[in-house]
Amino acid sequence: MKAAPIWLACALATCGITNAHVASNGFINLAVRDRTVTGSIEIAVRDAELAVGVDSNNDGRVTWGELRHAAPALAQYVQEHFRLSAGSSACNVQAGALQVNRRVDGPYAWLELEARCPREVRDITLAYDLLRDVDPSHRGLLTLTSGTTVQTAVLGAVGPVTLEIGRTSRGRAIREYFQEGVWHIWRGYDHLLFLVSLLLPAVLLRRQKRWEAVDAAYPAFLSILKVVTAFTLAHSVTLSLAAFGVVRLPSRLTESVIAASIVLAALNNIVPVVTDARARIAFGFGLLHGFGFASVLGEMGLSRDARLLSLVAFNGGIEVGQLAVVISLMP
Repeated sequence: MKAAPIWLACALATCGITNAHVASNGFINLAVRDRTVTGSIEIAVRDAELAVGVDSNNDGRVTWGELRHAAPALAQYVQEHFRLSAGSSACNVQAGALQVNRRVDGPYAWLELEARCPREVRDITLAYDLLRDVDPSHRGLLTLTSGTTVQTAVLGAVGPVTLEIGRTSRGRAIREYFQEGVWHIWRGYDHLLFLVSLLLPAVLLRRQKRWEAVDAAYPAFLSILKVVTAFTLAHSVTLSLAAFGVVRLPSRLTESVIAASIVLAALNNIVPVVTDARARIAFGFGLLHGFGFASVLGEMGLSRDARLLSLVAFNGGIEVGQLAVVISLMP
């Protein structure tokens, strides 16, 4: 028996999840005109605390007064860790007025940005390394507008990103959305724990208060195939519908149901209630997990010039990342 299933079983036995995971993302909205780049950057207040120590009295709560007092330090931090260049010429980035914006996962510090470049901006290079020393998983989700063209990019994952103003790259967009799909499922322990909870009975049997490997590989393979296929079909449907705005659910409801699905699936391994309908359970709750995936994609935004391809790439990344985990469970 491979070590991975044993480790995952232990994780399920000890995990006390009550909320789904929250990714660490910054949101950058920029507009380019001639030699000037203007816009804003949003950083979660919890991330601002990690970066510059906003909670001055260490009471575990960040007040508006504390955030306002930390504004100069936060602006300086942004200027040091978010750099722009027009061609080979560095732009002078200044972070200005501070506001607070509330998103689904909590309050964000909103900072005005302005960058003046020594030449007309025809191609722009963005180097983003906020929080790299304390949270390497942090990403900057960029929306860049120039005239009628809107470009998106994920910053911080693979070093500086260069964009040609007014020209979108479908290949780059597909690659980035695919990578983010893989990355999301691997760090999305809520989705993985639900799936693994349903898959454990296919590869492990409870005998005399002990977990033992199944006797035959083929029945285990068929059981895994049914569950994974049902989960994949379900979350692909709702991810697509939500991504294109056909169906929407409140994020809090979605995250709460996802958390409940993990608990119920895990409890079913301890006190088996459903033994022959795991694929149907995977499909039913998979519909809700699809809305969870859609919330992440919504934060990234779909590339306007390649909406369908970006969606397919993101979902494809999820499936590849999911497949890697499933293979580790095979007996």
